[in-house]
Amino acid sequence: MSILDGILKNIGGAPDDVANLAAKVGVDPKMVEMAIGALGKTHQMDGDTVTLAAEKTGMSPDILNQIVGAIGGEGSLANFASILDRDGDGNPINDIMGMAKGLFGKS
Repeated sequence: MSILDGILKNIGGAPDDVANLAAKVGVDPKMVEMAIGALGKTHQMDGDTVTLAAEKTGMSPDILNQIVGAIGGEGSLANFASILDRDGDGNPINDIMGMAKGLFGKS
């Protein structure tokens, strides 16, 4: 189970895992993972979350809006951002990389 799968299971109303969310919106699971990461990061930035995530990922705003809706809306993005940004520096990417290294036993 991926980290995102665990997070999705803890958000009421969200699909049980990335694969189910991907099937629901009709995209590859890797794209969903990329979208969730981008949405979580851009949610903390000035500007429209979906527009900024679309610019970062190249994904359609329509698909991104479907993902936002499927995970419970903008409020759930705050949950993703806070869960993924463990050190509170506003950049969840370094924390995700740290979690990934931990999964593979690297320091």
